[in-house]
Amino acid sequence: MAKSVLDMSVSLDGFVAGPNESPGNGLGDYGKRLHWWFGFGEETPHNGVPGRPAGVNGEVMDELMATGAVVAGRGTVEPARWWNGDHHDGVAVFILTRTRTPDDVAQWPLVTVLDDVSEAMARAREAAGDRDILVHGVGCAAAALEAGVLDEVQLHLVPSLLGEGRRLFEGIDPARRHEFEVVDVREGEGVTHLRYRVV
Repeated sequence: MAKSVLDMSVSLDGFVAGPNESPGNGLGDYGKRLHWWFGFGEETPHNGVPGRPAGVNGEVMDELMATGAVVAGRGTVEPARWWNGDHHDGVAVFILTRTRTPDDVAQWPLVTVLDDVSEAMARAREAAGDRDILVHGVGCAAAALEAGVLDEVQLHLVPSLLGEGRRLFEGIDPARRHEFEVVDVREGEGVTHLRYRVV
């Protein structure tokens, strides 16, 4: 059965973006460092050219790009310019937001905007078929976890400290206990890939 998998790069101190996030600085100051492992940013081990990295990192990217649908929050898609309407390989993209979207979003047939995480996940499951659903974003992660519609969490732990910024599980109700079980650990170049099942 297809699984919904939150996928995020995170610093050792738990940040997924640095300070001073803005539409023109979507990952905040120094936040691009979290994505060097797959060739994003100017100072990458892949000579600044995004693409499939070698070794374990490449295997992880292949798995991410094999997903059958994407569910993401507005805070993720806006800095990425809504991925120009296509995250990867023409899969359906479901955006979770409660605010008005730009008019040009309607021109992208793959993008559906919803305000309910359970509905977004149900529609993504239908669109993905037997493939997994890729989940992105802090707000989306919190909403999916709280609603009980998140199956797994995959973190790409980068050996770097950002000190401040946006934390991964910001906004999670501290009164609720969320437990996770390790299902996979892989060492890549400059990153440790960790995968957990939501218990």
